[in-house]
Amino acid sequence: MTKAVPVAVRQKFRLYVAGRAPNSTRAVANIKAICAEHFASHHDLEIVDMLEVPLRALADGIVVTPTLVRFSPLPELRVIGTLADTHEVLLALGK
Repeated sequence: MTKAVPVAVRQKFRLYVAGRAPNSTRAVANIKAICAEHFASHHDLEIVDMLEVPLRALADGIVVTPTLVRFSPLPELRVIGTLADTHEVLLALGK
């Protein structure tokens, strides 16, 4: 009898940043590293620059950057900051 291999649930993230501000630059690098290591090929990452599309961020309820939003799987989760503490980010994301 063979064991079924669990299918990884696709994670959908959106990171809101403010241009090339130091905290935004760090957050982009950190979430890319986290996704590469912990979510491999089963994630989508969109980066939204609030300086370029401020109305979209405001419509999404984002007022602070950097903010990471996980849209899928539900429930929606938000993490604010540079995402430097990988362990804390993963805990916040329920992993």
